[in-house]
Amino acid sequence: MSDSKQPIIDELVIRAQKGDAEAFAQLYDQLVKPIYRYIYYRVDPAIAEDLTEDTFLKTWENLRQYKKGKFPFSAWVFRIAHNLVCDYYRQHKIQTAEMDENMADPTVRQNPAFQVNVRFNEIRLKQAIHRLPENYQQVIILKYINELPNTEIAATLGKPEGTVRTIQFRALKQLRTLLEEKREDF
Repeated sequence: MSDSKQPIIDELVIRAQKGDAEAFAQLYDQLVKPIYRYIYYRVDPAIAEDLTEDTFLKTWENLRQYKKGKFPFSAWVFRIAHNLVCDYYRQHKIQTAEMDENMADPTVRQNPAFQVNVRFNEIRLKQAIHRLPENYQQVIILKYINELPNTEIAATLGKPEGTVRTIQFRALKQLRTLLEEKREDF
């Protein structure tokens, strides 16, 4: 979330904490896509939508516990999503998420060769991301897929901003190496 949206978010949070369902609906509308993207790149796409909805259900149920402070509301919601993803992995004893080969955006109206290339690259990127250590995955997804600033990523992960920058550097270096590998299955 950009800093310019933060006062609006803060006002909506206060209204939602007082029981204003319309204010929560507006928060949902602003956060649902980035939360879904974060979850989508962490789990099997078949479960991503359910975990996204669970994230907002838990957010609504625990909204009164959120206290405005040094962390923005969106970081608090991302933390809920992160915890649900971790719970999902624990409950299902999953070591790595399965890859969905139907990741291309169905709204893309390009020629078939372009669509195949986009799909191939998305599959390759997702597979490479899943080969990274968990903390690297989180930073890459939050930074480059959800376009969050490092301050918000730090708040979401409960780590100092300098640590996030270090993880980001190492994750990009490892991701680049993985993507440059010549693998038979690509």
